[in-house]
This record gives sequence, structure tokens and C-alpha cells, in this order.
Amino acid sequence: MEAVDLDTQAGLSGSELTAPVEVVVVTGLSGAGRSTAAKVLEDLGWYVADNLPPELIPGLIDMSRRAEPSITRLALVMDVRSRFMAPDELSRVIEGMQQPGVHLRVLFLESSDEVLVRRFGFARRRHPLQDSGMVDGTLSDGIAAERKFLASVKAAADVVIDTTALSIHDLNRQMDEEFGAGRKRQLEITIQSFGFKYGLPLDADFVFDVRFLPNPHWIPELRPFTGKDAPVRDYVLSRDRATGFIESALDLLKIVAGGYVEEGKRYMTVAVGCTGGKHRSVAITETIAEQLSGSTTHVVLTAHRDLGRE
Repeated sequence: MEAVDLDTQAGLSGSELTAPVEVVVVTGLSGAGRSTAAKVLEDLGWYVADNLPPELIPGLIDMSRRAEPSITRLALVMDVRSRFMAPDELSRVIEGMQQPGVHLRVLFLESSDEVLVRRFGFARRRHPLQDSGMVDGTLSDGIAAERKFLASVKAAADVVIDTTALSIHDLNRQMDEEFGAGRKRQLEITIQSFGFKYGLPLDADFVFDVRFLPNPHWIPELRPFTGKDAPVRDYVLSRDRATGFIESALDLLKIVAGGYVEEGKRYMTVAVGCTGGKHRSVAITETIAEQLSGSTTHVVLTAHRDLGRE
């Protein structure tokens, strides 16, 4: 019987099987910022798997390399609840990741006992080792036991970040420097039109009301068109106060966008509303988006929530 190459049968080429992949293991003390680090990595384009059983890790790496398109950046978030963290398990699992084409790094997050106790107090949570029954005692006992348990993991880490004195934004910046691969941080700004009669957008950071402008709805020859059509757009932009409003809105948004970038924020949603979300808000949204575009610090998207709803 002729042997069957299962990989060839599945339509996988050798290049797909050996696609290079960056792997970072994110670990550290509970409360030191693993979840925040994972979110930053996700925003940077990494595929993030949280608390995956160690026996599934080699298969996940293999699947990432076989995917179409392949996943080239994979982050594995592991905490003290996983067997992965046992000192005798760590070296075995890391050794299993050492494959041709796999660039592996271990990120360890730590913080002082005082800060960890305060963070657990704010969150009103018990330490994971207390909940698991591995430690009988106080929160401080749990932190001490975890620190001892993970000492060898920290020693083997490629990157150690102490979050004791770091804000969330400081941690974002450090993660960008270590794992952003030189990518310039960009803010994603969504300018969205809407109709007030359908309710306010729930996810808006800013809401502009342009109902002070004359409504094209009351002009029969303009009523069938939308704010994306030239007749309506020209009418709206030629009205008194429209130009001044747009200039003021742009000045405000540029200031805020610069601050968002400095603070590590990645998304901003600006809602522009009129009565029905068809004429004025659409025209103003398109104009603001057009004039905000072209920056190296942000990208601009447009959305028209209620266009065509009437």
C-alpha cells in the first residue's frame, strides 16, 4: 500500500509547516499586571491564549504555523493555577517549544508585596493560592508562597517588568517597547453619525449635536438624498456656523487624540448626531473624518449607524 503524507493530503506545503512564529509566555505574580499585559499584546496584533493547559501548547504552536494566513505572534498567558508553573514542568514545556522557526521569550511581571496587597484589597479578591487550597493563611502568606514558587520561573525569564511604580499607561509603553516590533502606536478614531430619535450611542467618548443647523429634510428636493450626496453636503456645509463648528471640533479632537496617544489609549469614538441620522450628521461626520485623516499618529474610520433606517 502506498504511504500517504497526511500533511500533503491536507494541502499543507513545507513552507506553511515551517512558518516562523514569535512566542511569548506571559507569567508572573498574581496582581502584577498579567491581564493588562495580555490586552496590550492583543492590541499589538498578538494572538493571546490564556491559561492554556501545558500539554496543548505544542499543538497550538503547530496550528498557528499551519493556519492560513499563519499566526506569526502568539502569546501564552500562564498563572500559578496551571501545572505549567511547577518548577519541574517549566523547563520541560519550554524545551518542547524550542523548535526551528520558533522564537521564544518569557515575560515575568512582578511587584512589591505592599502594592500587591493593596491591589487585591481594591479588587476585593483572595489570592489564587488561597482559593485553590494550596495555602492556609492570609493574603500575605499567599503572595509569599507564590513568590517562592515562581522564583525559578523569574530566573529563567527573558524580560522582567516590575510594575510596583508603574501606572497602566507606563506598563503599556514598556510592553510597546518590548513587543511592538518597532510599530508606531496609532490611535483608531471612529467618527459615527446617528439620529437622536433612535437613541444615543452607548460607546461614544464624545457626542456632538448638530441639530442647530438647518435640516435638509424640510427641503423637498434634498429630502431623498443623504449627507453623503453632494447636494446635501454642500447645503449643510454652506450654512451659518457649520464651518466654525467643524473647525472647533477638529481643534478639540486633535488635542484629545494627542493625549490619548500619550496615555496609551488605542480607540476613540466620536458620535455626531442630528434628528434622524440621515442628512446633517452624515455630512459633518464625513467632513470631520476627511480633515482628520492623513496623520501618522492615528487612523480614521467612519460609520453611519442610522443611515437608511427611516
